[in-house]
Amino acid sequence: MQYTVLSAKLHRACVTHAELEYEGSCAIDSALLEAAGIHEYEQIQIYNLANGERLTTYAIRAERGSRIISVNGAAAHKACPGDRIIICSYVTVSRQELATFKPTLVYLDENNHVTRIRSSIPAQVA
Repeated sequence: MQYTVLSAKLHRACVTHAELEYEGSCAIDSALLEAAGIHEYEQIQIYNLANGERLTTYAIRAERGSRIISVNGAAAHKACPGDRIIICSYVTVSRQELATFKPTLVYLDENNHVTRIRSSIPAQVA
């Protein structure tokens, strides 16, 4: 049996650009891609905290150190500069791999600086 699980997350990234005329995708600062372990051209899911939009696209590299998060092409209709988003990638693992698998969770501030990196989400309490 195979399971699809969260592989990486950039949590609360701040959209810096929304480029309608740019060739699709989501441009992400290379340093942030590497911190999360997201590969260029990898499929990603974007969840917009400002408006509830959810979309699928792929990651491309933006200049290292630029802190750019640019939602491009048709997806530019679903995000505006200043929106906070969650960017996720997923992977398929076997039951054996599932037992020890840990995602990479990268938390960002409003300027897209890394504030912490974790490998688990604390249990939600009532």
